[in-house]
Amino acid sequence: MADFETHEFDVLVIGAGGAGLRAAIESAVLGQRTAIVCKSLLGKAHTVMAEGGIAAALSNVYSEDNWRVHFRDTMRGGKMLNNWRMAQLHAQEAPDRVRELEEWGALFDRTEDGRILQRDFGGHRYARLAHVGDRTGLEMIRTLQQRLVALGVDVFQELTVTRLLTDGDRIAGAVGYWRDSGRLVLFRAKAVVLATGGLGKIWAITSNSWEGTGDGHALAMYAGADMIDMEFVQFHPTGMVWPPSVRGILVTEGVRGDGGTLRNQSGERFMFRYIPPMFAAETADSEEEADRWYDDRQHARRTPDLLPRDEVARAINAEVRAGRGSPHGGVFLDIASRRPAEYIKRRLPSMYHQFKELAGVDITREPMEVGPTCHYAMGGMRVDAETGASNVAGLYGAGEVTGGMHGSNRLGGNSLSDLVVFGRRAGMGAAQHAAGLQAVPALDSSQASACDESMEAPFRGDGKENPYTLHRELQDLMQVNVGIIRTDSDMRAALAGIAGLRERATRVKVEGGAAYNPGWHLAIDLGHMLTVAEAATRSALERKESRGGHTRDDFPNASGEFAKVNVVVRRAADGAFSVSQESLPAMPAELQRLFEED
Repeated sequence: MADFETHEFDVLVIGAGGAGLRAAIESAVLGQRTAIVCKSLLGKAHTVMAEGGIAAALSNVYSEDNWRVHFRDTMRGGKMLNNWRMAQLHAQEAPDRVRELEEWGALFDRTEDGRILQRDFGGHRYARLAHVGDRTGLEMIRTLQQRLVALGVDVFQELTVTRLLTDGDRIAGAVGYWRDSGRLVLFRAKAVVLATGGLGKIWAITSNSWEGTGDGHALAMYAGADMIDMEFVQFHPTGMVWPPSVRGILVTEGVRGDGGTLRNQSGERFMFRYIPPMFAAETADSEEEADRWYDDRQHARRTPDLLPRDEVARAINAEVRAGRGSPHGGVFLDIASRRPAEYIKRRLPSMYHQFKELAGVDITREPMEVGPTCHYAMGGMRVDAETGASNVAGLYGAGEVTGGMHGSNRLGGNSLSDLVVFGRRAGMGAAQHAAGLQAVPALDSSQASACDESMEAPFRGDGKENPYTLHRELQDLMQVNVGIIRTDSDMRAALAGIAGLRERATRVKVEGGAAYNPGWHLAIDLGHMLTVAEAATRSALERKESRGGHTRDDFPNASGEFAKVNVVVRRAADGAFSVSQESLPAMPAELQRLFEED
């Protein structure tokens, strides 16, 4: 290991978004030597793309709101597949985490009497999202980064981790490389926190930036962690659809929360045709009733434009397939006719500039063209609700890389509160684990050497495969066969395609050297993406029903057989996958009564 730049810490946090920053802060506060690694620059995490707000039952707009209502909304949005304890802790602790951000300097929008303002979002019974215009994630990252730097946490920017290292059945560290030079880096650590975010770049149309290649999901599987709910991938209903260069870029749910409506090519507010029975009792069933709700903010009924994201995405997809879509394959999102121009510019400044600059559309005067875009992974590493611990000793996780919190579908705004609630808990769990060890676990040098060899392979081979070509083919394969609507035959075709791409990936050839070589970076990421794509597809084949972010044409209804089941994926050391069904933990009677009352 002489060629490795080597560092030693008690806790290593991989990922510098909201979850990673909050985990590193907690670990450092508890006295552990802590480092954080980010694939891109500090401040570039995908958390900054979370625009609409952070969900917490602060009760600043509706006094009736409380953690029990938030818990119930979260469970119903996830179609009851959520880990109930995670959903409970999240609802109970989110208000404290928001107030903590405020104490650390976050500048939230305010009510007239000076409290944190909250806006409406899909699936939330009450206005619950604390926000900073439509730049909430950016403000959250700014606040957490300042706190992190003040604590003196070591930061490794533009460094990609490619494998976790183990000592027997426990974590011992990680291997990665500097992206600018290719120099190998070895981290020895008592505990590792995965907070690497999502996997959207496996699909062709996505809101995710280039970092979202499922690295953390793959690292967890390589280390032997159990993965759950990998079939549930959220397609956010409103991404940009035109021009092609920006297709998939997120259009915040805050547009609809502030009054925007979805319309087809005929100008019809089509969402009234798609209200599911679960939400019918509290959703306006006519335009007139929905408009009265907007005019009277104390009215608790909901416009169907703010149904949970899975419901809205399927409705838009149905309109397009029926030939009622917009000219470029989406639908129209109109706020221009609903709100004054100054209101739109003040409440949605990023959306105004985004469409003005990228699409030549003035959203204060004309509607936006929007459509579903791969946005969020509900599935990931299975973790303990209290500590963020996985089944691998010393491995912890928080945020999008983990599963359980959101069940089969995440409600908008719950992601940011998830990051700080469980980022804190994972940091605490990792710190306590590290404090209980006398020394850093031993390292097997052969593991590090194997990582070195696999990373150098694209330079040494005589193959002719191009990593960019393989990546595009994988994206198209997943978009067509494991997208919003799925069938058995399509997903089996995807598995065959993934196997073929995996074989071709062994013949990838990268020219040049390791310094500043994006083709090499992609060649390394490609292995992770193929692993995660196969896990997601195998899980989707196993779940023979439609629920949340998983819709099958051949099993169009929810099934009682799968109503209380996690699909669990495990990857063996030889790369083989096993898929099983395991029962969800039973919910306590006092929480179950919340749904019986409903």
